[in-house]
Amino acid sequence: MAQPAHESLSLKHRLIRNRTFRWIALVLTTGAAGLGLRPNVSGQTQPANAGGPFPRHASTNSFSQYAGSDSCRKCHQEQYKLWEGSHHCLAERAVKAGLDRSAFSPSSSFGTAGQTTGLSWSNGQAWVTFPHPKAKTETYAVERVIGVEPLRQFLVAFPGGRYQALETAYDPQSNQWFDVFGAENRQPGEWGHWTGRGMNWNYMCAACHNTALRRNYDPEADTYRTTMAEAGVGCEACHGPMAAHNQWQKQHGTLGRKDPTITSLTKRQVMDNCGYCHARRTELAGGFIPGDDFLDRCELEIVGHTPHFYADGQVRDEDYEYAAFLGSRMAGRGVTCADCHDSHSGKTRLPGNWLCLRCHAGGNTNAPVINPVAHSHHKVFGFNTNGQPSVVDLTRYAGEHKAEGGGECINCHMPQTVYMQRHSRHDHGMTIPDPLLTVQFAIPNACNRCHQDKDAAWALRYCKQWYGAKMERPSRQRAQVLAAAQRADTDCSGAVLTLLRREDSGYWRAVEAGLLEAWATQPTASAALEVCLHDTNTLVRTAAAAALSPAVLAGVPGAATSLAGCLADPCRSVRVAAASSLLATVDPASRAGKDFQEFLDNNADEPSGQLQAGIYAFARDNLSGALDHLQKAVTWDPYSIPSRQELAVALSAAGRPRDALAQLQQACRLAPGDASSHYQLALALNEAGELKGAAAELARAVGIDPLNARAWYNLGLAQSALEEPAQALESLQRAEAADPRDADIPYARATVLARLGRKEESAKAARKALQLRPGYPEAQALLQALDP
Repeated sequence: MAQPAHESLSLKHRLIRNRTFRWIALVLTTGAAGLGLRPNVSGQTQPANAGGPFPRHASTNSFSQYAGSDSCRKCHQEQYKLWEGSHHCLAERAVKAGLDRSAFSPSSSFGTAGQTTGLSWSNGQAWVTFPHPKAKTETYAVERVIGVEPLRQFLVAFPGGRYQALETAYDPQSNQWFDVFGAENRQPGEWGHWTGRGMNWNYMCAACHNTALRRNYDPEADTYRTTMAEAGVGCEACHGPMAAHNQWQKQHGTLGRKDPTITSLTKRQVMDNCGYCHARRTELAGGFIPGDDFLDRCELEIVGHTPHFYADGQVRDEDYEYAAFLGSRMAGRGVTCADCHDSHSGKTRLPGNWLCLRCHAGGNTNAPVINPVAHSHHKVFGFNTNGQPSVVDLTRYAGEHKAEGGGECINCHMPQTVYMQRHSRHDHGMTIPDPLLTVQFAIPNACNRCHQDKDAAWALRYCKQWYGAKMERPSRQRAQVLAAAQRADTDCSGAVLTLLRREDSGYWRAVEAGLLEAWATQPTASAALEVCLHDTNTLVRTAAAAALSPAVLAGVPGAATSLAGCLADPCRSVRVAAASSLLATVDPASRAGKDFQEFLDNNADEPSGQLQAGIYAFARDNLSGALDHLQKAVTWDPYSIPSRQELAVALSAAGRPRDALAQLQQACRLAPGDASSHYQLALALNEAGELKGAAAELARAVGIDPLNARAWYNLGLAQSALEEPAQALESLQRAEAADPRDADIPYARATVLARLGRKEESAKAARKALQLRPGYPEAQALLQALDP
């Protein structure tokens, strides 16, 4: 399905997170102290049906090795029969009267989210009618269908070879139309509106709903010539191109010889192949084919900075299955997708608890034995009180067990979340329900997902009664530390480092390394990240390379040198992450430099890709290029706060402070609760000579985020310059409490105290600054001036 993204930022998520690049060079002179300014970055025309017939198969050399799924039918009848009715086979197709006419005929309309959609069928064609801001209505021919059940989305052609996924979808089970965004009422011009780039099929949907897709985006013309080997997820989407296999079999298939055209995939390669489409990821390079290393083509979104996962690994947003599963103990023990799912039908190999008990009934030495009744403390259909099967007929079991699902393994360990209003999907993290995490951090638990009339305290009492000390397990402790680290309201670096040292899961080591980015300028954290650069797990190396960025920017000794070694890492995701942390110095002609440019080119059709390209150009002193890319990012997504913030940086550097100011003022209007926008607006106001306005915006920033030490620091210096020393000292004390490691803060306080004639207090503050930063020249000079 087209991803119902709710954010105006991102490829699938932002590769360069919280990156601090150059900011406006501003100084508020306050006697011996200056206002040290650093960024605190958070992270269509009228359409017409001009897309033309969609090329389901292109007769180009790029597809000459593909034979199509029909060529597999004769020799692989059993597998073909399983596949041809699967969701993979029907992932995308042309509109067909036999399958789709009932959704559009008789003509009807329905209203949702403030607009009315008209539906009709005429001349063998489906039509939809929407309100249009420049016309009374606009009617579109529906050309293609994504998905089969529980919902179907429809595609219409737009100019420039584009196809857009409608926000209106059809539920074939209930024969109902609905809005996949519910009551959001997205408006034209928004990135996530169905006419916007966030719902563009070519970029957002096509690669995973078709076989061997080539997007063929032309950045100069901003158009597409998208082609594929076969519509839908065909045999060759998983097995690779098979024309050579077919030809060899015709010539030698009766001789009993081994087919040299076939290469068996490893279990990891099969997993990576599933993951390419079943993951929320950023595509680093196009052209993924079976056998490729997932992380050599994509950057995977995992638990950490993203809001799309909870700290215990549960999915929070549309994360599909791959990343959550990698974080599970099942994956850590070698279980793969194909152990539970038939590769051709996609269905589970056995229904309900029977599937889990393939391993957990004692037949697998790598899995603990589970009595589903005793373990769940619920009645389990098909099993007696001793946990033994009482229903042998699996057909009956499959049809009836859902009526009594309290004891179903998947309902506790794979809770369901409804996406796109109708699509209920199981979480593949295999997490353990823990009401304590709900009480402490509002992380949901499976108990209260079912027992919605009860609170988490009720569920916690039963967990303690049933499981006792078993609940005090390492995964609970890990979730508690990571949840606290995500809040970033206290220094959790020590606890995260402890987790990292004892972690045996590569996935979770990567999560912990990624969270250390918040403390990467601390010697212990940066040293641990440098060790992670040599981890045997690629995810860990990728996360560490990205997390070291603040250390590089702060000039932490050894950080840049250590990262430079990753520019030659065997895996592309590590090289790209290292290059993104070394943007100003990476050689564009090097392998990593070319990889990074390929990443930018591969995402040039999205505003977040233009944002990344603008950041890169700015880091390379290409100001005109930065302005071009960043202006395009804002034009394509006018609601993106990070794009406006970065554009303001470039405009200021170009000597256009008023234009920079306008961008940040608009950012604050769009997101009045975003502290970083108010903080950066304060810097822009100061550059424009409006010191009082700057102080007011800094006050707003700390009001929203009272733990922003740098905003408190700058507010204190601004208040000092405005001759408000008492307020300045209070703000600087708040800054010091928020970040007791920053030597600039006690030094600034020392200068304010010195001007007030409070020499003893000033000297004490200056000495504290020297303790934090031995050899601090300004602090030494101030001490000498206080005691000549």
